[in-house]
Amino acid sequence: MSAAAAKPILYSYFRSSCSWRVRIALALKGISYDLVPVNLIKDGGQQLAIINYLEETHPNPRLLPQDPKKRAQVRMIADHIVSGIQPLQNLSVLKQMGEKKMEWAQNCITSGFQALEQILQHTAGRYCVGDEVSMADLCLAPQVANAERFKVDMGPYPTITRINKALLELEAFKISHPSRQPDTPAELRA
Repeated sequence: MSAAAAKPILYSYFRSSCSWRVRIALALKGISYDLVPVNLIKDGGQQLAIINYLEETHPNPRLLPQDPKKRAQVRMIADHIVSGIQPLQNLSVLKQMGEKKMEWAQNCITSGFQALEQILQHTAGRYCVGDEVSMADLCLAPQVANAERFKVDMGPYPTITRINKALLELEAFKISHPSRQPDTPAELRA
């Protein structure tokens, strides 16, 4: 069977940042897939490898700019979020924090967003790097949702907030949103 004929299966958890990043990439690239909900006890880890695979096998629309400097900026922002912020507030880490889990998550996100806000002030256009949606944006929206879930004050991050608002207006981000997944609990549905 050819790769084009095989319909991919995405094992997904509605609230997983990793799954959401992949759902956005699939939606942007117009790739039809079967979703198999998986109830995660802990987050499944980084899934940028899947997004890189999608970029190589379905190059349009591009998630990595052609310009080498912009491509490096996209990767830097994506890596900052998926390696420097998101893993520190995964369920497996939060369980170890006990009663201080909310404070821990807020501190991790705030620290990461302080650096990210400064980076984005130099790279952003409408989105994280210029005016085209990139892999960096696929990482940003789920992390902002996590920040909101952990009640992080977004006031100090106007660039992050502005970009996130623009992203959430895009159809790919709407249909991939955790509140619209088949395994989303009724009380969290959009």
